[in-house]
Amino acid sequence: MVDNLIENQGGLHNRITESIYLSPFTLGETEEYLSRKKFPKDRYQTLQFYMLTGGVPYYLSLLESRESVAQNIDRLCFDPKGKLRMEFDELYNALFTNAQSYIAVVKLLSEHKSGLTRKEIAEKLKMSGGSMSGILKNLERSDFIAKRSQFGNKKRGGIYRLVDFYSLFYYRFIESDAALDKNWWSHNMSSQSIISWMGLTFELICLEHHQQIKNALGIGGMATSVSTWRHNADKESGKQGGQVDMVIERADRIIHLFEIKFSTKKYTITKDYEKKVRERLWLFQEVTKTTKAVVQTFITTYGLSNPTSWSIVHGELTMDDLFND
Repeated sequence: MVDNLIENQGGLHNRITESIYLSPFTLGETEEYLSRKKFPKDRYQTLQFYMLTGGVPYYLSLLESRESVAQNIDRLCFDPKGKLRMEFDELYNALFTNAQSYIAVVKLLSEHKSGLTRKEIAEKLKMSGGSMSGILKNLERSDFIAKRSQFGNKKRGGIYRLVDFYSLFYYRFIESDAALDKNWWSHNMSSQSIISWMGLTFELICLEHHQQIKNALGIGGMATSVSTWRHNADKESGKQGGQVDMVIERADRIIHLFEIKFSTKKYTITKDYEKKVRERLWLFQEVTKTTKAVVQTFITTYGLSNPTSWSIVHGELTMDDLFND
């Protein structure tokens, strides 16, 4: 649509009177939609549905209120006739000419949860700069990928991450042999594979709801920048590496480093984890040379079980804060 209509260089040039950007539902909008479909009002369940659908209305319309989360996922993704079983190839081939090049980028990013730079993508896929630009631009416009700036490192450009929840789910589960069992999800609900996927996907949900997070922190109207940060380990000096998936820098000279943890109950900070977070905070300050105040903000599903016991907790949000549009 963008190439052939909006940016048409022929007879359709300058014929567009208005363009409407239809973004996926937020968690709050998804909750309202599911409520209208008579789903039980359970935010943990809504969060799980969002991990699969990403708030895409069509995918949400396929859910059945009489079925549990596991039953819905099995029916849609693992049943041989499931509507999301074969959706992947149909989706990309319908949207993009030369779909295999787009799929190659998406597959690569699915294997690097922290994202890659444009240069890294080009090197790994051996793509030229010209074709790479068009692919990245179209994927970004279609909400399949997102570009995040790197804190304190503007020269290297941004980090591209796969943010399409269905594509991430597809590569994690449907493409593999798991799809041979039509009740695979129900049979493996407590597996480490699913628990790990939920943790990574919850991080992505938080990244995609950074405005809701800002509102919850009381800085919704303040000038801020949202970025990511990573520092590679230095083998020669022995200095360890580290990364923070979401950094919010405020106009009042405060920087939030976010710790995002998914759990089925209140999250407990262990001594080892407290040490790890403290060392990463020190590394961030050492590498960036920032003179601004740096605070650690935790986002969990149900809160922390011991937030007052640890000096590293400067702020705490829960999944409820992500639902408030």
